[in-house]
Amino acid sequence: MPSRVCCCCSALRPRYKRLVDNIFPEDPKDGLVKADMEKLTFYAVSAPEKLDRIGTYLAERLSRDVVRHRSGYVLIAMEALDQLLMACHSQSIKPFVESFLHMVAKLLESGEPTLQVLGTNSFVKFANIEEDTPSYHRRYDFFVSRFSAMCHSCHSDPETRTDIRIAGIRGIQGVVRKTVNDELQATIWEPQHMDKIVPSLLFNMQKTEEVDSRLGPPSSPSTADKEENPAVLAENCFRELLGRATFGNMNNAVKPVFAHLDHHKLWDPNEFAVHCFKIIMYSIQAQYSHHVIQEILGHLDVRRKESPRVRAGIIQVLLEAVAIAAKGSIGPTVLEVFNTLLKHLRLSVELEAGDAQGCSVSSTSSTPGFKDSDEKIVQNAIIQTIGFFGSNLPDYQRSEIMMFIMGKVPVFGTTNHALDISQLGDLGTRRIQIMLLRSLLMVTSGYKAKTIVTALPASFLEPLLSPSLMEDYELRQLVLEVVHNLMDRHDNRAKLRGIRIIPDVADLKIKREKICRQDTSFMKKHGQQLYRHVYLGCKEEDNVQKNYELLYTSLALITIELANEEVVIDLIRLAIALQDSVTINEDNLPMFHRCGIMALVAAYLNFVSQMIAVPAFCQHVSKVIEIRTMEAPYFLPEHIFRDKCTLPKSLEKHDKSLYFLSNMIAESLGGSGYSVERLSVPYVPQVKDEDRLSRRKSIVDTVSIQVDILPNSSHSDDVVSNTEEITFEALKKAIDTSGMEEQEKEKRRLVIEKFQKAPFEEIAAQCESKANLLHDRLAQILELTIRPPPSPSGTLTITSGHAQYQSVPVYEMKFPDLCVY
Repeated sequence: MPSRVCCCCSALRPRYKRLVDNIFPEDPKDGLVKADMEKLTFYAVSAPEKLDRIGTYLAERLSRDVVRHRSGYVLIAMEALDQLLMACHSQSIKPFVESFLHMVAKLLESGEPTLQVLGTNSFVKFANIEEDTPSYHRRYDFFVSRFSAMCHSCHSDPETRTDIRIAGIRGIQGVVRKTVNDELQATIWEPQHMDKIVPSLLFNMQKTEEVDSRLGPPSSPSTADKEENPAVLAENCFRELLGRATFGNMNNAVKPVFAHLDHHKLWDPNEFAVHCFKIIMYSIQAQYSHHVIQEILGHLDVRRKESPRVRAGIIQVLLEAVAIAAKGSIGPTVLEVFNTLLKHLRLSVELEAGDAQGCSVSSTSSTPGFKDSDEKIVQNAIIQTIGFFGSNLPDYQRSEIMMFIMGKVPVFGTTNHALDISQLGDLGTRRIQIMLLRSLLMVTSGYKAKTIVTALPASFLEPLLSPSLMEDYELRQLVLEVVHNLMDRHDNRAKLRGIRIIPDVADLKIKREKICRQDTSFMKKHGQQLYRHVYLGCKEEDNVQKNYELLYTSLALITIELANEEVVIDLIRLAIALQDSVTINEDNLPMFHRCGIMALVAAYLNFVSQMIAVPAFCQHVSKVIEIRTMEAPYFLPEHIFRDKCTLPKSLEKHDKSLYFLSNMIAESLGGSGYSVERLSVPYVPQVKDEDRLSRRKSIVDTVSIQVDILPNSSHSDDVVSNTEEITFEALKKAIDTSGMEEQEKEKRRLVIEKFQKAPFEEIAAQCESKANLLHDRLAQILELTIRPPPSPSGTLTITSGHAQYQSVPVYEMKFPDLCVY
């Protein structure tokens, strides 16, 4: 500090300059002259119009001292400015603030870390002052740029580098606090500012995140650590910034996060990305959560051509965001979320199928195998996100999502599904079916409906059961698990897990309620549909143990949740029909599958007999199980599903006591008041279009006419003599088998039910069409017996089921498939 001016010159100087000069000691080490500082403060408060001149003069002195590297006097000048700011709150402080900010800018522009930290501290103090009136012209663009640059300091000394970064973060925090609540300072939310502020904060959060990952799990920081740790300070500033964001400027605050994560390749691994979006979701206002989810989905669309691990990282971030948003407001974009996720699921399956084809063409490289596993990571992440999102929705929205997903499951032979599978092929289509059903399984988890009609409406039940007829055991398993989720309203499924002979069902403590009227009506309308799919599902050749376990659980859940006396009788008929089908073995099932069905029937009849608690029925079932234990253990689930179980060579020589007898069951139930007339009618599943759509062969016995063209036609006399045998009665007699009578009884019962429930117009139209068809067919048959015989050219072979009758000659003529009524 130069020597003071002479007394005569000093008397001519303005008073505010004399007061300012007096606060500076001759030796800067002595610090601010407190007595003179009090005089200057009193003068500024008494004459606020002089604040502008005081500030200008202090700024001139400080600029001169900064240039001359007089750090001691710079510290004194800034201390004086801080005290004047804290003491003066009049409207005249506005011009003084401009001088103050100019001095802070000078300090920040200097290359000395000490002065940069000093200027930052003064700015933070200024930011904490609440001004009485807003400023219309003040801008903080320079401070945003300068503080952001300080956050990226690369000083060679670690301690100095940390100090500069902390100062930069605190400066940004000061700018945010000073401007974010001022409607006239909305420019802070402009993209050019957010693109500097947000990456600067994330950069410091990221650096310490890397250190923590090397040192182990982070501990909760103390108060001192928060002031000295750049990552903690940056995170607090980031939270504060997001907490003040509104709907209009939320976009500008979130987009720089994506840019930073992309630029630094932080999606794989994505621990830091997950950490960032957890902060975002917890910091913003709850009603804006869906906006962040939309932004993540939009970024997923933009990065759809990235590597599988990058896409999986984005989807996992979406899962974490959804998990937090589900607790608050998800917003009106539910279907958009699911539609986008399903679109990326299809894309992932398509890429996986392409990789598989590439692998088959060039099998020398192992890279496609890695890509294949990476795509599965993407698919699993999508399924988890869909499931978690769906399971947190209210019931009415969850029902819509269930229908939405089910409508996109492709079924062979149909084109009404919403996903484009033209490029997938059979393997890709199967994969997308499995993925969608797994998604549906996640959505239905925990769904509890008061009535089964609400959980399984007809519009959902029919498309859901279609995949259960497909020739893929994994698809059938998923369908059954979805049905269990919707049907198990009292959480009994865990008690039924695993197919076994339960000694005492009462020990399971099954929870059940009285069957309501809506559930009874559901079983009258759709019960046969459920029975049919269980019956056909048991007879699939690719079934594994899990399939039988799920089918057993299905029967048990129907018994618990939906069974009245009529349903119990139908279920027992179904079980006996499965036993009979194994004995006859019309489907040529392997021995393991035949024994598996027998074990399933035993486990279910043991369960249902104890559930309805009819002593005679329980006694018969227990006796058969006891005999099987001694003579045919492979008919019991505990043995057949065990490794290295010995299987019989055939079932034809087994004693009658090893089977459950329908007449014994009818007698035992009839004595307890059950209506057992229908037990004498064998169960025959209905045939529907789903058999064709699922590419199954028909399970009913059909009458087929085969015309075998012979290379030579000799013995014309024999042919002519045999023509008299081809009459209506002869054909009717030829196809008459012992089993037709029972099938005719079942047909008559179904006709009666149809006339009771179907609309009158439908019945009338169907009867008229059948009558016309019968008239035409009879006319064709009569024409055979009347027309004079031309030269024979073939033979007629009539087959019914597995019975084949001798060939008889026919005449060379064309006629449609013969149908006998």
